Amino acid sequence: MDYDYDVIVIGGGAAGENAAARAVKGGLSAAIVEADLVGGSCSYWACQPSKALLRPGAALKAARSVAGAREAVTGSLDVPSVLGRRDAAANSWEDSAQVEWAAEAGIAILRGRARLSGARRLSVTDARGDRLMLTARHAVVLATGSAPSIPRIPGLHDAPFWTTKDATSAREVPESLVVVGGGVAGAELAQGFARLGAGVTVVARGPFLAGFPVDARELVAAGLRADGVDILENASLELVERADDGVRTTLTDGRALEAARLLVATGRRPALDGLGLPAFGIEPVSMRVDETGRVQGLSWLYAVGDCAGGPKLTHQGKYQARITGDAIAARARGELEAGATAEPWSAWARTADRLAVPQVVFTDPQVGIVGLSEEEAWEAGLRVRPVALPINVTGASLRAEDYEGWAQILVDEDLRTIVGACFAGPDVAELVQAATIAIVGEVPLERLWHAVPAFPTLSEVWLRLLEAYGL
Repeated sequence: MDYDYDVIVIGGGAAGENAAARAVKGGLSAAIVEADLVGGSCSYWACQPSKALLRPGAALKAARSVAGAREAVTGSLDVPSVLGRRDAAANSWEDSAQVEWAAEAGIAILRGRARLSGARRLSVTDARGDRLMLTARHAVVLATGSAPSIPRIPGLHDAPFWTTKDATSAREVPESLVVVGGGVAGAELAQGFARLGAGVTVVARGPFLAGFPVDARELVAAGLRADGVDILENASLELVERADDGVRTTLTDGRALEAARLLVATGRRPALDGLGLPAFGIEPVSMRVDETGRVQGLSWLYAVGDCAGGPKLTHQGKYQARITGDAIAARARGELEAGATAEPWSAWARTADRLAVPQVVFTDPQVGIVGLSEEEAWEAGLRVRPVALPINVTGASLRAEDYEGWAQILVDEDLRTIVGACFAGPDVAELVQAATIAIVGEVPLERLWHAVPAFPTLSEVWLRLLEAYGL
């Protein structure tokens, strides 16, 4: 059977849903092709379940950090309740609510695996092997997400190991856990399982949380070590073997680690295999998109989210999808010419992907970062000045007697605007949006001086940073 839609989206995760919804809002018909659960990894195996696992431990730690509350805390985390809360956050891995939302939004859901068969043409094979042919009148959008990057370690594929998907959907807490990877996912899951009672060791090939400022990552490392996590930096596995009670790993320096479970959290790669892209002259490893999300070389093919090769963050993928859905609708209406480029910060340009990507590490303490790093700023030709200080304001001391935090802004000395910011400490995630607004709005420091922070809140650190700059 053949079906026609204005826009066909391959992948029903958060980015795919948003691309389809914006296309429909722009007056087009849209369908999503999804082989698994509508809602994607974020809803069922990533953002939502992982944060549900982390929050109880952070809440318990926060209560123990305040006199009067700590005396009322008499027990430890209830593991079955934590896992039950995680199950609820993942909607028990059932997608009927998401399918209902799509129907209400006017989006068709087609179950199966899609492959490009021609310009604006797709073949979709369902679980029974039946094939459906689809035609997109205006655009096909790739929203296929990402897949785990599994390192080539001798013995790894012959031994049982978890990916992050297995960890966030685990039915029980292992007695011991070796986490391979010292990035965001590795850090979050290491602390989450440690607080649930596992003995955890993190093996990081380079510095722990590499890519974040040293002061920020040292605060997080201290927080994990306080929970009993052993962090091995600049270390690599040389061999993985099955053991009677789990796995045995050998490091390149000869040290041996045994654990009930091995979690591989060494990053992710765009999930573009099996889509038929090489037939259109596109190699997945080198695929590029323009500011509207259109795949370079093809006027009808777009990509959003993790598979597009940019920041692998749910909120950024949804942002990209909104931009792309609007751009497709604008081109269909003739408002945006087929070959035209979109102006930075316009409704059809993903400018934030380059200049204002917010990210939060949901460990305890947290790290929130947005904008350029100092190295990126200098490479871009900007003359920047970093301003950093401990978060030592009344709002912090009221939150916890032993509060430790750190904050930094990067100031473009020529424009006197903020181009980057980082916050580390308990509950700093909520500080990131203010920094994002300041960067996107290019707010001059002299105007930002009039943005008075409420007292007593953590946001008072903004006043201290501007004072440290010299205002």
